[in-house]
Amino acid sequence: MIHFIRLTRPVNLVIIAITMYGLGWYFEGLANVQAFGIQSFDFFLLVLSTTMIAAAGNIINDYFDVRADRVNKPERLIIGVTIKRRVAIVTHWGINFLAFSIAAYLSWRMDTFWYVFIHLLSINMLWYYSSYFKRKFLIGNIMIAGLTAMVPLLVGLYYFQSYELASASRANVIFEFPFVGFTNKTLLIFLSVALAGYAFLLNLAREIVKDMEDVKGDENIKAQTLPIVLGSKTSKLVIILILAFSIVMTGFVTFFFPTIEFIALIPLYLSAILVIFAIIMLLLAKEKLKYKMVNMWIKLAMVVGLFSPVYWKLLLYYA
Repeated sequence: MIHFIRLTRPVNLVIIAITMYGLGWYFEGLANVQAFGIQSFDFFLLVLSTTMIAAAGNIINDYFDVRADRVNKPERLIIGVTIKRRVAIVTHWGINFLAFSIAAYLSWRMDTFWYVFIHLLSINMLWYYSSYFKRKFLIGNIMIAGLTAMVPLLVGLYYFQSYELASASRANVIFEFPFVGFTNKTLLIFLSVALAGYAFLLNLAREIVKDMEDVKGDENIKAQTLPIVLGSKTSKLVIILILAFSIVMTGFVTFFFPTIEFIALIPLYLSAILVIFAIIMLLLAKEKLKYKMVNMWIKLAMVVGLFSPVYWKLLLYYA
């Protein structure tokens, strides 16, 4: 059992769940739909199905990565060592079937096709990413970054649908903190898209850094990742440009929404500082261990940024 748990990357699954519950906690007050909120069974099912698809994706990723992992991560090799390949693939499809069944229920419950579409798309993208696109130039990185961005979008979609089902009469209520001048419905969309964009950029940078870590094993399977095709120097430049754009997003919020209080922006500024630190470390990195550290700092910056709504909710709660 412990090997299966390791295979699903439990820390990443916990981060996904906490991110969804944290954003849901903030949106719950914004949409004023407690019946559909984080204490509801439906929201729990949404989080459960999302984490299940992520877990299944991690399993299938390791399933197709056995050859490369023998070189890149021999100490972490599980499939083919402690878990049979046949058992892994059956478990993968079983988890996906349960997650898709939950998505079908949620689509029926919320009277929308979106949950079925997004879950089915995610399942197929993870399969084709692991079996083929992961070894192709940049497209696999973009696919995984896009799936990461789906997490806040799913929460936003859930509350937007809940808002519509509960009442359309509150659409003109202005939400005061930390944003001024937004209707509740508009803010639901804006925050979901903004956080999704931020997650996309940082995870895209992380995926390229991970490719830089795994060059030796990827060359062994004739992969055409960005570091293999363009080299480490050009790859570093691409990563820095992506990370720099994420910092620009923080500046965008500060410049275009000057009414937001400084205290509300602290998580965004902290995330930007962590990104800058990651860029400095990336410039100095020349070995696998250093790239792992860069990966860790980018991941920390992403977590801090995505947890901003929790911070805003706490400020409201204790104000």
